[in-house]
Amino acid sequence: MSSRSTFTRRSLLAGATALGGVSLLPGLAHAKGSLVATTYPGTWEDAYRSIVVPLLKKKDDIDLEMAPLFAMDQIGKAKAARGAPPFDVFVLDPGPRIVGIEGGIFEKFEGKKLSNLSKIPDGFTDEWGVCVSAQVVGIAYNPKKLPAPKGWTDLLKDPWVSRLGLTGFQTTFGTSSIIEISKQFGGSLTNVDPALVELKKVLPKIAAVGLPAAMPGLFQQGQCDVMYTNTQTVATLKGKGVDIEFVKPESGAISFYTTMHIAKGTAETANAYKYLDVVVGKDVQEALMKAPYNFLPVNKDVPLAADLPMKSLDEMAKYVNHDWAKINPLRAAWIEKFNKEMAK
Repeated sequence: MSSRSTFTRRSLLAGATALGGVSLLPGLAHAKGSLVATTYPGTWEDAYRSIVVPLLKKKDDIDLEMAPLFAMDQIGKAKAARGAPPFDVFVLDPGPRIVGIEGGIFEKFEGKKLSNLSKIPDGFTDEWGVCVSAQVVGIAYNPKKLPAPKGWTDLLKDPWVSRLGLTGFQTTFGTSSIIEISKQFGGSLTNVDPALVELKKVLPKIAAVGLPAAMPGLFQQGQCDVMYTNTQTVATLKGKGVDIEFVKPESGAISFYTTMHIAKGTAETANAYKYLDVVVGKDVQEALMKAPYNFLPVNKDVPLAADLPMKSLDEMAKYVNHDWAKINPLRAAWIEKFNKEMAK
């Protein structure tokens, strides 16, 4: 079901309730066991439809409807709904999560309602939601074309710079990577200008500049042989037979977490907790880790795949994390500046 049809259904149900509670549309009734949750288009949607939807139905007899939306579209639709949420559960990366908290569109979260709470690392729930997937960001390269880079500054040197696939601040992994490049040249969490200055110097040499979604395809086609990306992309390409390896930069790999949140005003709070409990459970987390989905799990009972850059989830506590409350106010200007200065 598309997000638009979900919203229409909710609007119709609200109208029916206003007319004395008479069900005008029995075929669209929000059954006791139903839930609407957002998902990211692409791999997330495919994975959740294949794995989570049938498992939630089998375990709790809940009909899960997926609304594929990018993060800021979820935020925008929830705010526009003015207290009548078009879906029950959000899935968000760190930046949009902060926007949602500041916008007051989440219910307060009670981690103790999850039977799997003890199976996820400490700190993976807070008063707003629960971590459902981890991401590790670093450098990917083609080992048949290039030696392994050691750190971020190698990307701006030969032989790597002439094979570099460069992307901007539109994604969490892109923003995080450019911040780390900037730090190597005297920048900081909130000052990415040093990175942009250095990138501009080598721009004529760079193999490809494009949108984040285009980078895996460009790498697969051989139009670039090194890029910053996450472990999920590397595993997916490797599963397609692409020559690619992941490197943790000398200054540290980056980690961030995708979280889920219960929509403020939802009538399906109980079902939302059941859904989240299934999502962080061993069965789902283990299935999502396998090809072709290659998610990084958050359940401690799931043995990590051999090609991941850590032996346990606890190692991620030592990785580089970023304060998105400080990044968010600056990000739009960064995107604009990158697009203006780095276009080829």
